[in-house]
Amino acid sequence: MNNLSLRFMMVCWRNFIVYRKTWMVSFVPPIMEPLFYLLAFGVGMSLLIGHVTYDGKLLSYTQFIAPALVAINIMNNAFYENTYGSFVRMHNRKTFEGIMATPLTVAEIIAGEIVWGACKAVFATIVMMIVISFFGLIQYPEGLLLIPLAFLGGLLFGSLAMCFTSVVPNIELFNLPIFLFIVPMYLFAGTFFPLQNLPLWIQEVAAFLPLTHLVTLCRAFAGGEAGIALTANIFYILCLTPVLFFLAIYGMHRRLIK
Repeated sequence: MNNLSLRFMMVCWRNFIVYRKTWMVSFVPPIMEPLFYLLAFGVGMSLLIGHVTYDGKLLSYTQFIAPALVAINIMNNAFYENTYGSFVRMHNRKTFEGIMATPLTVAEIIAGEIVWGACKAVFATIVMMIVISFFGLIQYPEGLLLIPLAFLGGLLFGSLAMCFTSVVPNIELFNLPIFLFIVPMYLFAGTFFPLQNLPLWIQEVAAFLPLTHLVTLCRAFAGGEAGIALTANIFYILCLTPVLFFLAIYGMHRRLIK
């Protein structure tokens, strides 16, 4: 990877310029999605569930689910940008071919794509934080840690998405990783109910899911906690992200250079 330099930021900047033309369309979902979820789950389900015991504390269901929605938002923005978005730029619009005619290398193009996916996750997270803050569901200043966490989580899921993009032959087959990987994480990563309520074998599987660790960190930061107890979750993300990042670059290099 000695051909990877800071020139990858040019790719990121190019995508941002395009994004500015359609930002209104991209701006609405991060605002409306948390409102819909909070109304459907936070208000509707809370009437049935009442309170949830999490990490030795009694939380309302709205307090429990709101940080998980932030984590899901981070995952979705990065993953979909670096699957469908990157595939369209690579295959349909031939954007990658045009950029490859410049001095930029494949590694720099893919790195720029992944970083752009992480930036979109940050933009959406900031918007979502503003919305959720009106409900008093984020405690500050610890809640500000959600912003760098969004970038780190965006890099993780963007890199994972690009790994799938490097092997998927057509855009319709992205349904497979979404159905087999993303959807199960929605259900078994401690998002909508505490993991301790699940069978032990599911808890053990969940410990290896990246969304589980992202949800844990989002709940801690949103709840005003930032301590040594989170070291394992941060270590997991910091170790997995570079592995997926370089696998993504390697896979895309094989796909683009024939």
